[in-house]
Amino acid sequence: QVQLAESGGGLVQAGGSLRLSCAASGLPFNRYGMGWFRQAPGKERDFVAAITWSALSTYYADSVKGRFTISRDNAKNTVYLQMNSLKPEDTAVYYCAAMKKELRWMLRDGDEYDYWGQGTQVTVSS
Repeated sequence: QVQLAESGGGLVQAGGSLRLSCAASGLPFNRYGMGWFRQAPGKERDFVAAITWSALSTYYADSVKGRFTISRDNAKNTVYLQMNSLKPEDTAVYYCAAMKKELRWMLRDGDEYDYWGQGTQVTVSS
């Protein structure tokens, strides 16, 4: 049974930091590309960041470049999203996702991912 479990969300003031974690089980984690997406109420799901299985390549939405860092620890089957300099517009439910084939040109497209977590709420106050 495949499971992706996000954690680390919460309430933080603008300018603060949070680190999200996504623990994966039931899949060969070290051969899956991993991504983070977010969705605010009434808005579409947006790409945030992605990382290849080798961790040699990372991808970021323009809105988070320079502020967020995605990383992974294959030995722990965990992917992280370090979020610094948070802004109120970062408020959303954050989801992690796993892509089996790791199509690098598709890592920004949520429709290409095979598995999804339940999400963790991030709220940034002004």
